[in-house]
Amino acid sequence: MEHIQRIRAANEKIDGIKIFAGIEVDILADGDLDLSEDVLAQMDIVIASVHSVFNQEPAKMTERLLKAISNPNTSLIGHPTGRIQLRRDAYQFDMDAVLNAAAKNKVAMELNSYPDRLDLNDVHLRQAKQRGVKIVINTDSHHTSHMEKIRYGILQARRAWLTASDVLNTLPVEGFAKAMKHEWD
Repeated sequence: MEHIQRIRAANEKIDGIKIFAGIEVDILADGDLDLSEDVLAQMDIVIASVHSVFNQEPAKMTERLLKAISNPNTSLIGHPTGRIQLRRDAYQFDMDAVLNAAAKNKVAMELNSYPDRLDLNDVHLRQAKQRGVKIVINTDSHHTSHMEKIRYGILQARRAWLTASDVLNTLPVEGFAKAMKHEWD
């Protein structure tokens, strides 16, 4: 709550940019998110991601992701397949069911631009586009020097034939804010 308050206060003081109160939360093994609904409801952006228990059976992993997507506070699913190239394979789940639920709930999918992830891949991005699922290209930056990795996400999006209308973070700030609350066309 203190984090959200500091961001709101900074927004009052700084002209010319919008600072979003956001968080990446863990999708727990049962599909719940690891922060209270009261706090999540006050966030501008909630990225829900699997960070542990990668070895669930495909049906269980699918249920887990579907539950997170159905949470009204979830804005997008982060690094959706969990793969880290040359280190960890993608966890197994029903991508069709997840993308269909994302379309229904207007939950975006992340295209993680970091070179060892590039998650979603071009095939999954194309499947998302065909269902009307929007994408957020994210650098997964943990340092300012990582911001330049956005170019890899853009290249991946181009491989999938995505256009600016498929990518939510090409929108003006007001449109992006609405999209993070499930309001997109």
